[in-house]
Amino acid sequence: MWKNAIEDALQVTRSNIDRFGGRFPHVSNGDEHYVLNDNTEWTAGFWSGILWLCSEYTQDPLYREAAVRTVDNFRGRMERKSIFDHHDIGFLYSLSSKAQWIVERDPAARDLTLEAADMLMKRWREESGLIQAWGRKGDVNNGGRIIIDCLLNLPLLLWAYEQTHNEEYRRVAKLHAEKSRRFLVRGDDSSYHTFYFDQATGEAIRGGTHQGYNDGSTWTRGQAWGIYGFALCSRYLQSAEMFETARRLARYFIAHVPEDHVAYWDFDAPQTSETKRDSSASAIAACGILEIAERLDPTDPERQFFLDAVQNSMASLVQNYSTHGSETEEGLLKHGSYSVRGGDSPDDYVIWGDYFYLEALMRLERGIPGYWYDRRSNGRQ
Repeated sequence: MWKNAIEDALQVTRSNIDRFGGRFPHVSNGDEHYVLNDNTEWTAGFWSGILWLCSEYTQDPLYREAAVRTVDNFRGRMERKSIFDHHDIGFLYSLSSKAQWIVERDPAARDLTLEAADMLMKRWREESGLIQAWGRKGDVNNGGRIIIDCLLNLPLLLWAYEQTHNEEYRRVAKLHAEKSRRFLVRGDDSSYHTFYFDQATGEAIRGGTHQGYNDGSTWTRGQAWGIYGFALCSRYLQSAEMFETARRLARYFIAHVPEDHVAYWDFDAPQTSETKRDSSASAIAACGILEIAERLDPTDPERQFFLDAVQNSMASLVQNYSTHGSETEEGLLKHGSYSVRGGDSPDDYVIWGDYFYLEALMRLERGIPGYWYDRRSNGRQ
């Protein structure tokens, strides 16, 4: 099943290289076509990551050449200085230039990725002890705000520490991950999407949401970011506490998905025939749960529980949510939601859903784990 699904994805991606013409997909808007941009969205790295996965899997130069062109584009984006008002620099450069470094050991790609890490470091706020998610320093609403998504940006800093041995990268990532663990994860193993702190002192104020059903609900994509993010941080930091946190979040996610094993957009949203799904949340969670399961001892009884959950979820995504068999659709995965709360592409393709879906398939089929960590560093794989 996985191999056939990958072959479908390869075919769609091959067609999309021509369709997109050097531009970057973001989300669709109620039809079969992606809305394209000139590498201006926080999501542009996912297209680059898809191309690197396809290149690594097939060794076909068509995918490799397209992937390299995206890295060149990201070099231009860095020169334009258009990435400073949010923290998603890790999403952008881990799956583009860092991917090229991991696959090809290209020194220019390494240098670009280190430059991106330095840009992310500029969002560190020493007074409050956090990486500011959105806006400029001192922003009234966002100056002391973290969001759970940032856990997937931290591997950029932790990779930079491995490359340079500059302890400051590791210190900042570790402190932010620990703050996220303490305040974003609730006692019942659900999660807040965001949390607010006093900008001057770092004192906790309150949990909240930006895209979830309400401040106290559990936005499913946020829970998925937490699963994968804490698992990745635990790998880099060799932290048993963060690994256990990832397991806790994974258990909660698995326990709350509906019968077809694909999540609704928020675990606390009223579930009716009209409630939107978020296939991207299940794809992200699958990658995170595989990261957990692969590092558990074979004798650990929970290992098979996690693997079974991924098998069930991915089988449902392939059979019921993928675009297999279509020659016109540009996405890999249907029924992703960008922002149900905001009415922004609530039931569409989302390029991060496509990326994580393909990463999960390639982990299952051939053990290709994506580009969040360097596979040859410090024996971590």
